[in-house]
Amino acid sequence: MTKQPRTFSPQEKAQVALTALKGEKTIAQISSDYQVHPTQIGHWRKQVLDNVAELFKDNRKKEKQKEFNRQIELENLYKIIGQRDTELDWLKKKLSVFDPR
Repeated sequence: MTKQPRTFSPQEKAQVALTALKGEKTIAQISSDYQVHPTQIGHWRKQVLDNVAELFKDNRKKEKQKEFNRQIELENLYKIIGQRDTELDWLKKKLSVFDPR
Protein backbone atom coordinates (compact mmCIF):
# COMPACT_ATOMS: atom_id res chain seq x y z
CA MET A 1 0.00 0.00 0.00
CA THR A 2 1.17 3.51 -0.77
CA LYS A 3 0.95 6.26 1.75
CA GLN A 4 -1.41 9.11 0.82
CA PRO A 5 0.42 12.46 0.87
CA ARG A 6 -0.77 14.86 3.53
CA THR A 7 -2.41 18.05 2.38
CA PHE A 8 -2.08 21.23 4.37
CA SER A 9 -4.64 24.00 4.64
CA PRO A 10 -3.57 27.54 3.77
CA GLN A 11 -3.70 28.40 7.47
CA GLU A 12 -1.32 25.57 8.32
CA LYS A 13 1.05 26.58 5.55
CA ALA A 14 1.00 30.19 6.75
CA GLN A 15 1.67 29.15 10.31
CA VAL A 16 4.66 27.01 9.31
CA ALA A 17 6.04 29.73 7.03
CA LEU A 18 5.69 32.42 9.70
CA THR A 19 7.39 30.20 12.24
CA ALA A 20 10.27 29.76 9.80
CA LEU A 21 10.43 33.51 9.19
CA LYS A 22 10.61 34.30 12.89
CA GLY A 23 13.89 32.41 13.11
CA GLU A 24 13.32 31.28 16.70
CA LYS A 25 13.62 27.63 15.68
CA THR A 26 15.72 25.86 13.09
CA ILE A 27 14.11 24.42 9.98
CA ALA A 28 14.78 20.94 11.39
CA GLN A 29 12.91 21.76 14.58
CA ILE A 30 9.98 23.22 12.66
CA SER A 31 10.00 20.17 10.42
CA SER A 32 9.66 17.80 13.35
CA ASP A 33 7.07 19.98 15.11
CA TYR A 34 4.74 20.21 12.13
CA GLN A 35 5.67 16.95 10.36
CA VAL A 36 6.61 18.80 7.17
CA HIS A 37 9.65 18.17 5.00
CA PRO A 38 12.33 20.87 5.39
CA THR A 39 12.36 21.55 1.65
CA GLN A 40 8.62 22.23 1.74
CA ILE A 41 9.11 24.68 4.60
CA GLY A 42 11.68 26.49 2.49
CA HIS A 43 9.24 26.70 -0.44
CA TRP A 44 6.45 28.09 1.73
CA ARG A 45 8.82 30.57 3.36
CA LYS A 46 9.93 31.77 -0.08
CA GLN A 47 6.31 32.11 -1.23
CA VAL A 48 5.53 34.32 1.76
CA LEU A 49 8.55 36.51 1.13
CA ASP A 50 7.80 36.81 -2.60
CA ASN A 51 4.12 37.68 -2.10
CA VAL A 52 4.18 39.82 1.02
CA ALA A 53 4.05 43.03 -1.04
CA GLU A 54 0.66 41.96 -2.43
CA LEU A 55 -0.84 42.35 1.05
CA PHE A 56 -0.23 46.09 0.98
CA LYS A 57 -1.19 46.69 -2.62
CA ASP A 58 -3.89 49.32 -3.18
CA ASN A 59 -6.78 47.56 -4.91
CA ARG A 60 -9.02 50.63 -5.05
CA LYS A 61 -7.70 51.60 -8.48
CA LYS A 62 -8.58 48.17 -9.84
CA GLU A 63 -12.08 48.40 -8.36
CA LYS A 64 -12.66 51.81 -9.93
CA GLN A 65 -11.49 50.50 -13.30
CA LYS A 66 -13.74 47.44 -13.01
CA GLU A 67 -16.73 49.65 -12.16
CA PHE A 68 -15.95 51.92 -15.11
CA ASN A 69 -15.74 48.90 -17.44
CA ARG A 70 -19.04 47.55 -16.11
CA GLN A 71 -20.69 50.90 -16.71
CA ILE A 72 -19.46 51.03 -20.31
CA GLU A 73 -20.62 47.46 -20.91
CA LEU A 74 -24.04 48.26 -19.44
CA GLU A 75 -24.39 51.31 -21.70
CA ASN A 76 -23.48 49.20 -24.73
CA LEU A 77 -26.07 46.59 -23.79
CA TYR A 78 -28.77 49.24 -23.42
CA LYS A 79 -27.80 50.61 -26.83
CA ILE A 80 -28.14 47.14 -28.38
CA ILE A 81 -31.53 46.63 -26.71
CA GLY A 82 -32.71 49.96 -28.10
CA GLN A 83 -31.58 49.02 -31.59
CA ARG A 84 -33.35 45.65 -31.37
CA ASP A 85 -36.56 47.29 -30.17
CA THR A 86 -36.42 49.71 -33.10
CA GLU A 87 -35.80 46.87 -35.56
CA LEU A 88 -38.62 44.82 -34.07
CA ASP A 89 -41.06 47.73 -34.30
CA TRP A 90 -40.05 48.31 -37.92
CA LEU A 91 -40.54 44.64 -38.78
CA LYS A 92 -43.95 44.56 -37.10
CA LYS A 93 -44.98 47.63 -39.08
CA LYS A 94 -43.80 46.14 -42.37
CA LEU A 95 -45.37 42.75 -41.70
CA SER A 96 -48.71 44.30 -40.72
CA VAL A 97 -49.23 45.09 -44.42
CA PHE A 98 -49.54 41.35 -45.06
CA ASP A 99 -51.78 40.73 -42.04
CA PRO A 100 -55.33 39.96 -43.34
CA ARG A 101 -57.04 41.26 -40.17
